[in-house]
Amino acid sequence: MVNGQKTWCVAKPSSDQATLLSNLNYACSHVDCRVLQKGCPCSSPENLMNRASIAMNLYYRSKGTDHWNCDFRGSALVVVTDPSYGNCIYA
Repeated sequence: MVNGQKTWCVAKPSSDQATLLSNLNYACSHVDCRVLQKGCPCSSPENLMNRASIAMNLYYRSKGTDHWNCDFRGSALVVVTDPSYGNCIYA
């Protein structure tokens, strides 16, 4: 929490594709990313920014939501606006 507000971890919009893929692979090697599988609520839209952000947030949540768990070598942001959309709920 930041000043009592719930927080989420997302990829920086300026992140390149290689960084996003690296973040996705790293996060999913530590947490269950089945929510990204085809047919699951967070499988669409199928773009790397979206998929990496979801995986990074799963990692951030699993490690305790400390700001250092949302760094990903400077390619992530802690946000206070819920990035959930449709049936895809960011935990």
